[in-house]
Amino acid sequence: MSENVIYSINGPVITVKDATDFSMLEMVYVGNARLIGEVISINKGKTTIQVYESTTGLRPGEPVFSTGNPISLTLGPGILRNIFDGIERPLKEIEKESGAFIATGSAVAPLDEEQLWDVTLCVKPNEEVAGGTIYATVPETKLIEHKCMVPPYQQGKVTWVAPNGQYKINDVVMKFADAEGNEHECTLCQKWPIKNARPVKHRLPISIPLITGQRVVDTLFPIAKGGTAAVPGGFGTGKTMMQHQLAKWCDADIIVYVGCGERGNEMTQVLEEFQELIDPKSNCPLTDRTVLIANTSNMPVAAREASIYTGITLAEYYRDMGYHVAIMADSTSRWAEALREISGRLEEMPAEEGFPAYLPSRISQFYERAGYMETLNGQEGSVSIIGAVSPQGSDFSEPVTQNTKRFVRCFWALDKALAYARHYAAVNWTLSYSEYIPDLEKWYSKHVDPRFMRDRQEIASILAEETKLMEIVKLIGSDVLPDDQKLTIEIAKLIRVGYLQQNAFHPEDTYVPLEKQLKMMDVILHLNRRCKEAIAKNIPVSTIMQLGLFDKVVKMKYDVPNNNLALLDTYKDMIDKAMLTIQ
Repeated sequence: MSENVIYSINGPVITVKDATDFSMLEMVYVGNARLIGEVISINKGKTTIQVYESTTGLRPGEPVFSTGNPISLTLGPGILRNIFDGIERPLKEIEKESGAFIATGSAVAPLDEEQLWDVTLCVKPNEEVAGGTIYATVPETKLIEHKCMVPPYQQGKVTWVAPNGQYKINDVVMKFADAEGNEHECTLCQKWPIKNARPVKHRLPISIPLITGQRVVDTLFPIAKGGTAAVPGGFGTGKTMMQHQLAKWCDADIIVYVGCGERGNEMTQVLEEFQELIDPKSNCPLTDRTVLIANTSNMPVAAREASIYTGITLAEYYRDMGYHVAIMADSTSRWAEALREISGRLEEMPAEEGFPAYLPSRISQFYERAGYMETLNGQEGSVSIIGAVSPQGSDFSEPVTQNTKRFVRCFWALDKALAYARHYAAVNWTLSYSEYIPDLEKWYSKHVDPRFMRDRQEIASILAEETKLMEIVKLIGSDVLPDDQKLTIEIAKLIRVGYLQQNAFHPEDTYVPLEKQLKMMDVILHLNRRCKEAIAKNIPVSTIMQLGLFDKVVKMKYDVPNNNLALLDTYKDMIDKAMLTIQ
C-alpha cells in the first residue's frame, strides 16, 4: 500500500498531505480504483492532483500511487483507424468490456498487444543509429506505412536485428548499445509525454498551401501546410460541418480529429460518416488515414485538456515519419472552459471572464506545435492545426477568441446571418483574413497560374467595394446609385452566390480543384469587364440583367463537371455573343 492517501476531494481535484515523493506533471494512480491523475501543484504541506476520470465514489483515505513518469502516449502501429478517449484509451475495446459508458479505472491497453504486424527491418548490425532513425516499417493500413523510429535523444551502434516477419508491438526487433556500453531494446512502439513537443532538426519556411477544395478557403483565405487557423462562430454557424469537410477533402496525408467537449450526437455523426467515406485520392476508406479522439461533453472535464495534447502528440509522431498531418480541434473553447473550471477549484486568481491568467500561454503553446519541419531523420513533414472556437453569443471579443487570434495566422470568422441564410461555408469575407497569402503567392503562380492571385485580389476588391456601397444602400436605397456601382453590387452578389457559396452535398461542388476555381473566377471577371464596357456605352444595367447571363454563370459550379473543365471556356464565348446583341 502507498503511504500517500487522499486528504480532500473537490470534483476532479484532489489533495494529498505531506507527500514528498511526487514530482510536477507526474502521472499517478488515485484511489483503490486506480484512476489516472496528474500532479499539477506541489507545496511544502500539500500536493494537488487533477484526475482525468470521474471521481464519483472516491473517498478520503484511499491511497495514491506514484509512477515516476509523466502522462505519456503509447505510439506504434494500430493508432490509425482507432477511436480513443482523451487519455488514449481505445473506446471500441472499452465498449466490449463495459458497454457504452467508460467504467472508472478502466485499464485497457491503448494499442492491440496481440495483433501480429508484418515487419520489415531497415538496419543492419554495427550500423550507427540516432534519434529518429527508421529501423523498421509496418504497413499499418493500405494508405500509410508506419515507420518505427529510434526515440529522440538516443543513439548508438546496432548489436542485434530480428529477421523480417510477423511481430507484436511489444516484441523486441532491434538492440543497440550506446557510447557507455548500455544496451537498449527497441520494440514496434515507444512512449512519449503529451505535454512535451517532439524535437525536430529544423523548422522550415511555410510556402505550400493545404488544398481543401473549399473555394472560400483556397481562394480568399488560404492556409499553408504547417499553418494554423481558427474557425470562430456561434451556435449553429457550421464550425463542425466545416471541419468535417476539411477533414474529408484537404490534401493532408493523415487526419487527427479531436472532439473536445462536443455533444455526443455530433461525435457519433463523425464516427459514422468517416467509416462510410471513401478517400477520393485512393478509393480506400477514409478511416485508413484518420485517428479520432472523442472526449464528449459528458466525459470528465479534466480529460478535455489532455485530449488536445493527445491529438497534437499523435500528429507530431506521424509528422516525424515524413507525413503531412492536419489536426482538427473541435472546440478549443471547451478546452478553455475546462481550464477555467479546474482553476476555479484550485482557487486561483481569475482573469478576464473567470478564465485563468495563463490562458494565453496555454493557447500559444498548443498552436506553436504546428509547423513545417525537417525531421530528425531528414524527411519533411508538417502539422497543420485548425481549431474551432465557440464564443458565447457569437461575441468575438471574448477572451478565447481574442487570444486565439493572437497566435494564429488564418482567421475564418463564421457569420450567423450567412449560416441562417443557408450560405455554406458561412465565412464572413470582411472579418476573415489569411496572413499566408504572401508566402503562398509563388506556389500558386508556379503550380496553378500567375493569374490566380491576381483574380483573387480582384474578387476581394469587388467584395470590399460592395460592403461600402451597401452602407449607402441601407440609408438611401439602390435606385440613386450610378449604373457602374449597381453593376458592382450585382457582380458581388454573383461572387457570393455563384462562387463563395458551396454545396457540401453536391457531387461536383463538395470538392473543387484549383484549376476549376481559377476558370470560374476568370468567367466572373470576364463578365464584369464586358458589362463595364457596355455601361461605358450608356447601356443600362437593367438591360444587361435581362440577358440572363448572371443566372447562367451562377449555375456553372453545378453544370460543369470537375473532369470536363473545358466547358468553362465556352462561357466566355456565350458572354461575348450575348453582349453583342445589346450593343
